[in-house]
Amino acid sequence: MTQNMKPLVSVLMTTYNREKYLAQAVESVLASTYENFELIIADDQSKDSSLAIARDFATKDSRVKVVLNEKNLGDYPNRNKAASLATGKYLKYVDADDLIYPTGLEVLVSGMEKFPTAGFGLGSLPQDKFRIFPFMLTPAEAYHRHYFKEQLFHKAPLSAIIRKDTFDAVGGFTGRRYLGDFEMWHILAARFPVVLMPHGVVWYREHEEQEMQDNRSDFTIPFKYLLCAEEMINRAECPLSPEDRKKALGKIHWNQARYILGVGKNHSRKTMQELRKQTGFSYLKLFKLAWKEPKF
Repeated sequence: MTQNMKPLVSVLMTTYNREKYLAQAVESVLASTYENFELIIADDQSKDSSLAIARDFATKDSRVKVVLNEKNLGDYPNRNKAASLATGKYLKYVDADDLIYPTGLEVLVSGMEKFPTAGFGLGSLPQDKFRIFPFMLTPAEAYHRHYFKEQLFHKAPLSAIIRKDTFDAVGGFTGRRYLGDFEMWHILAARFPVVLMPHGVVWYREHEEQEMQDNRSDFTIPFKYLLCAEEMINRAECPLSPEDRKKALGKIHWNQARYILGVGKNHSRKTMQELRKQTGFSYLKLFKLAWKEPKF
């Protein structure tokens, strides 16, 4: 990118105590074959050397910009903060403990540019049986694919590229812990078409310091996704037909019932009771719902 050229894509890297991984993440972005980008690193008051590492990169490459938050914002508010500083047409999150392949930006930006009406793109998806990536889905098609064919809205921000004007139009992430990505893709897909992209653009690191590890010990957390799904289907903006809404809710309720009973059988009766109360289902209804999987 030349000094006076406005970047087409803003790569956003939020960091908090990621000194072990940050340099490798930044280097993966700087190694991109696509060059018309800026890299914004928003440090959330790290207690380790993350900020110093980020600032060192900024002294060596003018595409790197570093901001230190005045106070610790937390995950999703910091994502919004980084997005507010972006000047590109597109937003591309690369977390400080993840990596992007050298051709990743090129593939994602090219895919979005092919479909000017699309609001965002989701990558790292299984191969489609009938057509090659990239291709675009309307809001109704995206919801229908997620609820009746294969999951789309479970992807992390690392797998997404978002048009900045659509991100701003929906107000960014709401800040709901754990659910922010899942909720955001529903909200965006209800209003804008989505482009589906192939595998091989990003690499997601798994380690013990991630918040997602809570899913393995706190059984109320995975259940939050099922409650959020029900909420999204019940929203006025949901693009599904009334008949498909009813079918989607039936599938969600079946999954809720199976999950609740599974927690009670394998882990904790107390947690099972807590989850049941959140649905308002009686035990009789739980057993009826779980008895037979809905057919579509």
